[in-house]
Amino acid sequence: MSDEEKIINIINNIKPFINSDGGDIEYIKYEDKYVYLKLHGACASCDAIDFTIKDVIYNAIKEEVEDCQGVINTEL
Repeated sequence: MSDEEKIINIINNIKPFINSDGGDIEYIKYEDKYVYLKLHGACASCDAIDFTIKDVIYNAIKEEVEDCQGVINTEL
């Protein structure tokens, strides 16, 4: 399984928790060791967005994709 496939699987596993809080997460790409995604809905304006990105999403990805250097929430 490629790193991108692993990342997509992890995001799909996290998505129900994000959805339950009124938000959504969209995978954009994995490039130069960074995951680009877009948080929608309640998550886009939540005060805990940095926690969600760094402590939840990034940590989950880092466990499976050791080369990953970070997660970036895009405005695309």
